[in-house]
Amino acid sequence: MADEVGEPVGLTMGFQAGGLIGLYLGFSLATISVLTDAENVQRTISLMCIPPFLFSLLLGPFLSRRRKPVILTKEPLIEAREKLSKYNEGQGKWRTLSHISSDGMNLRIDMHNLTNVEGVVDAALDIAETTTVKFIVGRGNHKSSSPELRNRVLKIVEDKVGVLRRSRKAKSIEVNPIASHEYNAYQNKLNRMLLILLPIVSFLAWLEMRN
Repeated sequence: MADEVGEPVGLTMGFQAGGLIGLYLGFSLATISVLTDAENVQRTISLMCIPPFLFSLLLGPFLSRRRKPVILTKEPLIEAREKLSKYNEGQGKWRTLSHISSDGMNLRIDMHNLTNVEGVVDAALDIAETTTVKFIVGRGNHKSSSPELRNRVLKIVEDKVGVLRRSRKAKSIEVNPIASHEYNAYQNKLNRMLLILLPIVSFLAWLEMRN
């Protein structure tokens, strides 16, 4: 099913994307400059600094019109607390209000003081299809307050999530979202453009700098 159309990414992200493309180009040109004339430091610095600024101004307004997939415009913290509210165990125990938080980009679900670990993990994995979810489980050794918690969560995640989407940290297990079709198409298009343009521009710059 195709992704619905979300809101524009905005000028700030557009300028950042344009600057990043310019940075790639500037780095390539600066490398060529060093190889052709290492003593011309001023030219090398100019090639590093000017393209990011120039591409940011030129491409920023166009890239800002790109639209976010709808899944990226939802508020994941509110969605997670609503979806997992049925697992609340009361004050002093596991509750969505105290055990689910967000840093603005990722969800953090503290699995301590929770009885129905399997139920919460299963429900949270649905949310992890659109938002990065970090299960806080501790180190899982004999010194931990819940030494078996890490293995219980890890078993479910490994059974239901592909290896490329999951990762293990010192005190957490992280599940990354499935990239949307629109995002993948945009990345592929941008990569193709860079692969075509950068070698051509670099070759022309090399010919010019040789003279």
